[in-house]
Amino acid sequence: MSSASAAIPQPGRTKAFLRLVMIEHSVFALPFAYIAALTAMFQWDKNIHWGKLLLVTVCMVGLRTFAMAVNRIIDREIDARNPRTAQRELVTGAMSVKHAWTGALIALAVFLGAAALLNPLCLALAPIAVIPMVVYPYGKRFTNFPQAILGLAQAMGPVGGWLAITGSWSWDAVILGLAVGIWIGGFDLIYACQDVETDREIGVMSVPARFGIPSAIWGARVCHALTTALFVWYALATGAGAFFWLGLLIVAGAFLYEHSIVRPHDLSRVNRAFFSVNGFIGIALFVCALLDLLVRGLTV
Repeated sequence: MSSASAAIPQPGRTKAFLRLVMIEHSVFALPFAYIAALTAMFQWDKNIHWGKLLLVTVCMVGLRTFAMAVNRIIDREIDARNPRTAQRELVTGAMSVKHAWTGALIALAVFLGAAALLNPLCLALAPIAVIPMVVYPYGKRFTNFPQAILGLAQAMGPVGGWLAITGSWSWDAVILGLAVGIWIGGFDLIYACQDVETDREIGVMSVPARFGIPSAIWGARVCHALTTALFVWYALATGAGAFFWLGLLIVAGAFLYEHSIVRPHDLSRVNRAFFSVNGFIGIALFVCALLDLLVRGLTV
């Protein structure tokens, strides 16, 4: 670190923390919380409530930031033993454990505060949403299926987005949440294939490490087929229109492309599949869902 950067430590720590939690990856789950929230608004009074949408954003980013920070803190010794992750901030010393915990707890406080501002039910359920975020990093130590825990954690986003607007339970939101959880769990199966040899060597548990890369790839394909079916179910349950169905066609095409570029014996394009394609899926379906709701009468 240069003397100039050392003289102004706080911005450097902030930048390192944002790198640590990969803040840009909020794009994966956030669009689906928006879809749920906007659909709930459409069914409620057909008006976009910008204040509530802002609080949904704060909740989602706050909880995800907490989850990622805790994940990195808990996994720092594993990360140090994996060449792919050995340059992460807690391993190199770019971020101290103390400062990572500080950032995590601030993010948690922001999440709980935003939940309290939404409605009593969101605040009451907020601690439950935190549990899988903390359990997930430990999952790879006691189960071959840590992606199932990750999927459960991610499934809560759309459910929370709906609860934030209505203050009441919705099975439609559960359908969307399951779709998102299975989708993210599926592409994490693909991502975990990169670490098979290292995971086996150091004792990290995962589907690819236990059952092999071909099984993990096929598992991801099954997950994404289920995701597509659940999206269709959600569209039918909420009476979605033409634009949403167009979005589903785009998503199905993206899934086909993703699985055409990742094969058991060729993982060279995993990052493209993980970051580019999956980021595109979330944004594309959100844009189509928003257009659909606007055409059907949602008022800005």
